[in-house]
Amino acid sequence: MNVVPLTPEDRAILALECATVAGHTCKVIVLAPPAPGTDDLRAAIEKRLDAAPALRRRLEDTEAGPAWIPDENFDTARHVIGRADQQPLDHDSLSDEVALLFAQRLDRDRPLWRIDVLHMQDGGAALVWRIHHALADGTAAMRYARILLWEESERARTSTTAHSTHHAADDVRRRAHLAAFMRREFARSRGRSPFDGRIGTRRHVAFARAPLHDLHDAAKRIDGATLNDAVLTVVAGGLRHWVQEHHGRLGDVRVKVPVSLHKEGDDAGNRDSFFSLGLPLNEPDPATRLRAVHAATAVRKAEHDAEAVDELTRRLSGLSPGLERFCARVERNPRRFAVNVSNVPGPRTQVSVLEAPVRSLHSIAEIGERHALRVAVVSLAGALNFGLLADPAIVDDLEAMAEGMEAEAAALVAAG
Repeated sequence: MNVVPLTPEDRAILALECATVAGHTCKVIVLAPPAPGTDDLRAAIEKRLDAAPALRRRLEDTEAGPAWIPDENFDTARHVIGRADQQPLDHDSLSDEVALLFAQRLDRDRPLWRIDVLHMQDGGAALVWRIHHALADGTAAMRYARILLWEESERARTSTTAHSTHHAADDVRRRAHLAAFMRREFARSRGRSPFDGRIGTRRHVAFARAPLHDLHDAAKRIDGATLNDAVLTVVAGGLRHWVQEHHGRLGDVRVKVPVSLHKEGDDAGNRDSFFSLGLPLNEPDPATRLRAVHAATAVRKAEHDAEAVDELTRRLSGLSPGLERFCARVERNPRRFAVNVSNVPGPRTQVSVLEAPVRSLHSIAEIGERHALRVAVVSLAGALNFGLLADPAIVDDLEAMAEGMEAEAAALVAAG
């Protein structure tokens, strides 16, 4: 039997799942009409699954610890689900349905992924694909989408690569770098985050969209900044509007920014790190806010903070289980960061599923205890798609936050 031990990252993600935290991520893929039927979709996925063997494996406790093993009873019909009695959805009711599905747990007796096929009022369909984070991070999930869903001609054109760099320096500089890195990464927010609260099991979802190329060009013209700097600036603007409306007090909100450490051609399910920084919510001008964000991210990239976080946590975790638990507690502290903001590249060109064009692609990622809001961004053919997930008891009016991000994107483009 082909047994694949879980990596330390996989085990850590599984340990996070509890009564209030689901361990999966979610892709919401809206197809234009006429959308393929559930049976046709199952058949197409079944033909391609051999290229993604991890999706046929389930969890098993072995003598050596938890591992992935082949599911001898694997059935695609248990993973691609259609509901004949489901009422067709519009845009607003789709977000409600996604929130309900996201709050449900995946069956750990089966491979940890599922696609729910939802009918749309215009004759299209929405594929709500939940995949456990222990099985795949954002980069790996997009790789599986290329393998299982996109048409053959598109899969060849839309491959994405992740790059990792290695930082080396003499001992004196390394000590100086480490001290500065610790100050940047382990700084605490001065005040309590408005998203800090005991989360429950309910979820709320909202979507936003912005023009990728216009934002890229505006950021470059304003300050030689990157697209990711623009994304963080837009998110900060949306948070600014929401915090001003609901809490009044503005200041910096620290965000955690995942960084992919996948190397080209690897097949790892999880391989990422992060850096963190404060977003200046008290800055009303998007161009000035962009310059502040760019200055902060430039330091973190130049000093390879994401790689340093990865190396530091791995070394400490390897010393003792106690240090491993300590690292996890520090990383999840709500004063450490308030909101997780991820940005994963998707297809660069228009893609389709069984000849149905993909109209939109959004990513939804789980919130955490005392972190009641999360923002996930994924690109598709010239558009940046923002997926917002929150606990509605702590973060209400999520649609207004999403609308604020769209307005901030337009303002930043105009400023550029």
